[in-house]
Amino acid sequence: MSDAISFLSPRADVLARRAQIVADLTDLLPPECLVHEARELVPFETDAFVSYRRLPLAVALPRTTAEVSAIMRYCHRYGIPVVPRGAGTSLSGGAIPQEDAVVLGLSKMNSILEIDLPNRVAVVQAGVTNLNISESVSADGFFYAPDPSSQLACTIGGNIGMNSGGAHCLKYGVTTNNLLGVRMVLVDGTVIELGGKALDAAGYDLLGLVCGHEGQLGIVTEATVRLIAKPEGARPVLFGFENSEEAGACVADVIAAGIIPVAIEFMDKPAIEICEAFAHAGYPLDVGALLIVEVEGSEAEMDATLKDIVEIARRHAVKTVRECQSATEAALIWKGRKSAFGATGRIADYICMDGTVPLSQLSHVLKRTAEIVDHYGLRVANVFHAGDGNMHPLILFNANDPEDAARAEAAGNDILRLCVDAGGCLTGEHGVGIEKRDLMRHQYSETDLAQQMAARAAFDPGWLLNPSKVFPLEGRPAA
Repeated sequence: MSDAISFLSPRADVLARRAQIVADLTDLLPPECLVHEARELVPFETDAFVSYRRLPLAVALPRTTAEVSAIMRYCHRYGIPVVPRGAGTSLSGGAIPQEDAVVLGLSKMNSILEIDLPNRVAVVQAGVTNLNISESVSADGFFYAPDPSSQLACTIGGNIGMNSGGAHCLKYGVTTNNLLGVRMVLVDGTVIELGGKALDAAGYDLLGLVCGHEGQLGIVTEATVRLIAKPEGARPVLFGFENSEEAGACVADVIAAGIIPVAIEFMDKPAIEICEAFAHAGYPLDVGALLIVEVEGSEAEMDATLKDIVEIARRHAVKTVRECQSATEAALIWKGRKSAFGATGRIADYICMDGTVPLSQLSHVLKRTAEIVDHYGLRVANVFHAGDGNMHPLILFNANDPEDAARAEAAGNDILRLCVDAGGCLTGEHGVGIEKRDLMRHQYSETDLAQQMAARAAFDPGWLLNPSKVFPLEGRPAA
């Protein structure tokens, strides 16, 4: 385990009362909803950011908002930290616990409570998987737009915590653009409602503040999300280029021309080879970079849009243009892209970065990313949401070699600084977690950070919720 990123020291008084805390939680929850034996806690010691691990004090798995409220009220009364957890797919360490914390997992709260097609909304519990929403309304001609690569496993509560996106969010927006309301339990157990089925809510936009809060403002237990009618047709097209710089410049020119496809996904040569070996999607192997561009609408609309995109691509010496010819072929194209992280994990350990850059800087940042990783003697595979500049370089390393792991983290930090220096930001959809916490000062001034921490403290004055995450440990206000 790497020790480069530090955690807050466990509260000694909480550790000393562990047996009593477990006994008290046993009174609040049935046996199947509480995990406290050491061997049973191991699955909860980390999330998808597997370089760091901590065994929690206990894991509570409530089934209702009322049970969540009771747990929060108890932990608040006795000063016990709480770490919210969805499916544990966080790539920034957002759900990694600490020794004095109760992990509050929402996996048992996995019901779709209401499908309201006249109002085009669904009301779901926080433990419902992202993909399950679309599957539940597909037969009626609707879908839920945000589609992270982990959508088969990741849950709506986690998506709200990190403001998750996905391949098709170029046109339809990320979670915040598709979230209409939440039920949330505050740190003291109070239950509040923000927003609802209406398109806009009265008063301050607290819902906008909550979406992306990384589990530090409360525990979201239910969400009202927007449903969108399926398009008449959709067609993914593969564009192969000589190198990443040409592909990046093409993306910038497509968006600058006012063309907004449903998706523009990028893969460089290492990523193409990894994904093709896994999915056999028919990706061209003789190119240095690949764009998956999906357009939608009527046949005439798709033809017209693709004609304009092809003309722009030709100005960037496109080598391959291949339109999918069937639904099966389209499914394979997306299977390859959405399997990228898992397919990469078959050949090497990796850390996945999540910086965002202006499209005009995409070619420059891609070139510098390659130079940075090469400087550390490592390899990188780039696969990301190119249309909105949300980069996901996968830095390959050997997790069993501490020096290799340290180099990978250093390279990742340099790439994130590069994104900020290019006019972008530290994260697009994975959140800050612990991974980017100590880089926050590279993006924000002390005044900026103080304002953000003041907003956080208004919800949680004692800093009990996910306390080691997001903000640098030094310079925090006294709890």
